[in-house]
Amino acid sequence: MDALAVVALIGRMVAGFSLLMAVPMVYAIYAGELVADDFLKATATTLAIGGLASLMTRRFRRELQPRDGFLLVGLTWAVLPTFGALPLYLALPGLSPTDAYFEAVSALTATGATVLSGLDTMPASVHVWRCLMMWVGGLGIIVLAVAILPMLGVGGSQLFRAEITGPMKDSKLTPRIADTARAIWGVYVLLSLACALAYRAAGMSWLDAFVHMGSTVSLGGFSSYDASFGHWNSPDIEAVAIFFMLLSGVNLTLYYVVWRERSPAPLWRNAEARAFYLVLAASIALIAVYLWATGAYDSLGAAFRHSAFHVVSIATTTGYAAYDYASWPLFASLLMILLGCFATCAGSTGGGIKMVRLILLLKQARHEFVRIVHPNVVNPVVLNGRAVSDRVMNNVVGYMMTYGAVLVGLTMAMLFTGLDAVTAFTAIVACVNNIGPGLGEVGPAVNYGGLSDVQTWICAFAMLVGRLELLAVLVLFMPAFWRD
Repeated sequence: MDALAVVALIGRMVAGFSLLMAVPMVYAIYAGELVADDFLKATATTLAIGGLASLMTRRFRRELQPRDGFLLVGLTWAVLPTFGALPLYLALPGLSPTDAYFEAVSALTATGATVLSGLDTMPASVHVWRCLMMWVGGLGIIVLAVAILPMLGVGGSQLFRAEITGPMKDSKLTPRIADTARAIWGVYVLLSLACALAYRAAGMSWLDAFVHMGSTVSLGGFSSYDASFGHWNSPDIEAVAIFFMLLSGVNLTLYYVVWRERSPAPLWRNAEARAFYLVLAASIALIAVYLWATGAYDSLGAAFRHSAFHVVSIATTTGYAAYDYASWPLFASLLMILLGCFATCAGSTGGGIKMVRLILLLKQARHEFVRIVHPNVVNPVVLNGRAVSDRVMNNVVGYMMTYGAVLVGLTMAMLFTGLDAVTAFTAIVACVNNIGPGLGEVGPAVNYGGLSDVQTWICAFAMLVGRLELLAVLVLFMPAFWRD
C-alpha cells in the first residue's frame, strides 16, 4: 500500500473542494456581507494546501489497490471537514475549532446535528455553505469523485464499494463504475432542482428554497432558522418536505430504472422500497392516533399533520422539526428515533443500518425457524426473487454485531464523561445513524452546543463512522490492514 498515492488524490480532492467553497464566497460578495473576506481566506487556504499536496506527490499517482480505496475514503471524510470548518471558524466569532469541525462533519455526513444557535441572524452565506456541504456530502464526496475523475481508473470500484451504502455493493446499473456514479448523480441533481422549485412554489424565498433543498434531498436537516420548519408553520411547505424526503429515502438507482423502463413499477417491485413506504405509513397512522388519544392534540387532523411530518423527518434521518416532539409522550419520540435506525433504503442519502439489512435479518430468522421444524428442507433466503448468498448474509450479521458494539461502546464513553443516560444514548444513536437531534440535552428544542469538547469529539467520530457504515472506517484500526 502506497500512502503517498492516497495523499496525491486527497490533495486533488481538497483543491476541488475549494471550488465548492467559492459558491458562498461569491454570494457573500454579491450580498455585500462582511464575511466575504473570511470565505476568500478560507478558499485561498484550501486551494493552496490542496494544490501543494497534489504537486508534491504527483509522481506517486497510480491506480488504487483495494486497501487504498478504504484508506482514501476514510482520510477524505476526516480531512475535508477540517477545511469545511475554516469558513465557519473565521466567519462566526466565538466558535471554537472543535465546534467548527463538528459542524462541518455534521454537514458533510448529512447528519444535521448542530452546535449553532441564533441561526436567524447569521449571514446567509454561512447557511449556503452549511447546506451546500450537506448537499454534496449527502450522496457522497467519493461517489462524486468517481463520477468525474477518470484518473481513478480501476481503483474507482474500490472507492465506490467503500462509499456506497448497503450490503450489496457489487450491483451496478452500468458496466463501468464511473458511469454508474454519474447516473446516480444525474438523478440526484434532477431531484434537487425539482425540490428547490417546489419549495419556492410553496412560499419560500429563493434563498430559503436553495438552502433547504440542500438539506432535504441529502436527508441532512440543517435549517437557516432556529425554529426549523416551525418558522413557517405552513402545511404546504411541510407537504413539499415530506414528499421529497420520501423520494430521497429510496435507493436512487431505482429512479434510473424507472426512467429506463418508463414505468413506476420498479419502485413497488423492490422489496426494500415497498417495506420503506409501508412501515412509514403504518408508523404515521399509529403515532397520529396515539397523540390524539393521549390528548397531545385536540383533533385527529392536527395529530396526523404533525405525525406525518416528524415521522418522515426522523425516520429518513433528516431531522427537521416543526414542533418540539420531545414534549410528546415518550413512546412516540422513541419510536421515531428507532425508525431512524433502519427505515431508509440502501443507496439512498439516508443513514442508519438500512431497511434491506432488517429485511434480510428477519428472513434469516424465519429461515432458522423453518430449519428447526424441517431440518432437511431447502429454504434459502430470497430477496426480490433472487437467493441471497452466504457472503452477503455473513456481511449483514457481522455489520449488525459491529453496529451494536459501537452503540454500546460510544454510549459508555459519553456516560463516562458525566452525561445523563437519555442524552448519552440518544446522542450516539442520532449521530451513528446520522439522524441529527436526539432527546434530553440534544433534543429538537436545543442542540449539541451544550456538550463538552470531549463529548463533541465523540459525537463527531460517531457521525463519521456511521456515514461510512462502520466497517469501512473500523478496518483502518486493524493491524492486519497495514501489513504488506
